[in-house]
Amino acid sequence: MASIGKIPLQSRNLPWVEKYRPQTLDDLISHKDILSTIQKFISEDRLPHLLFYGPPGTGKTSTVLASAKQLYKEKEFNAMVLELNASDDRGIDVVRGPILSFASTRTIFKKGFKLVILDEADAMTRDAQNALRRVIEKYTENTRFCLICNYLSKIIPALQSRCTRFRFGPLSQDQMIPRLEFVIQQESIDVTPDGMKAIVTLSSGDMRRSLNILQSTSMAYGKVTEDNVYTCTGHPLRSDIANILDWSLNKDFTSAYNQILQLKTLKGLALHDILTEVHLLIHRGKGWTGGSKPVHCCGSRDLLGERTA
Repeated sequence: MASIGKIPLQSRNLPWVEKYRPQTLDDLISHKDILSTIQKFISEDRLPHLLFYGPPGTGKTSTVLASAKQLYKEKEFNAMVLELNASDDRGIDVVRGPILSFASTRTIFKKGFKLVILDEADAMTRDAQNALRRVIEKYTENTRFCLICNYLSKIIPALQSRCTRFRFGPLSQDQMIPRLEFVIQQESIDVTPDGMKAIVTLSSGDMRRSLNILQSTSMAYGKVTEDNVYTCTGHPLRSDIANILDWSLNKDFTSAYNQILQLKTLKGLALHDILTEVHLLIHRGKGWTGGSKPVHCCGSRDLLGERTA
């Protein structure tokens, strides 16, 4: 999600998510098949209505904004593009008001179609989506619509059938690491290899989250290490999770319970986070060594002190 061009002076105080947002389709780092398809649509002047869906931080908004900047010059951008966050303005009045008036008017000095971008369209009410369906049908000659959402199931089938759908999946580590390294180089941050791994692991394919973690950790601690990343995000440390699993498997119930409760209170950990991390640790490998002796997930004692098969 970073732009490789020079960073202008006025953007130095921006959050890194916006400061390094891609400005062109070539700057985007993932979903090359989707980008090549959209590039072909634009070059052939045959852009359909679009529906981008997928988890947060995967480049949906960046892709459509980069496409819009390629379609329109800077001076005509505001006249040709209407960008609305549908989670703020999500009622039927917005569809009948600003969207309808924008889509139904033509520009005098510019040929081609206008572009309406509806971000977080899955937050729109069902009535608003039904009204939008009619607007899309009526003004297709003059306007193209791009709907962006996290959950495809919350978009009514009538809207889905009128759009070309593209799914943006989570980014892979190979895609995220080079872009993070670019930001680290631009901002002159001291990052350890385990700190980088922790950022990528915690972000779970969300580029926006990874940049936010990187920025907050570097500002809070100066040096980005694994422990600093986990502490800054309020996530349980890997060593703490390893201890919890060791106590659960190797100690009696009362001792294990008291030690886990004490650690949970001392570190301010959420029980949900503990259970999630223990689950991931167990499934990450068949064998794990914690504490004084090796522990295998099969054939060990559980929290109740009973033998598991």
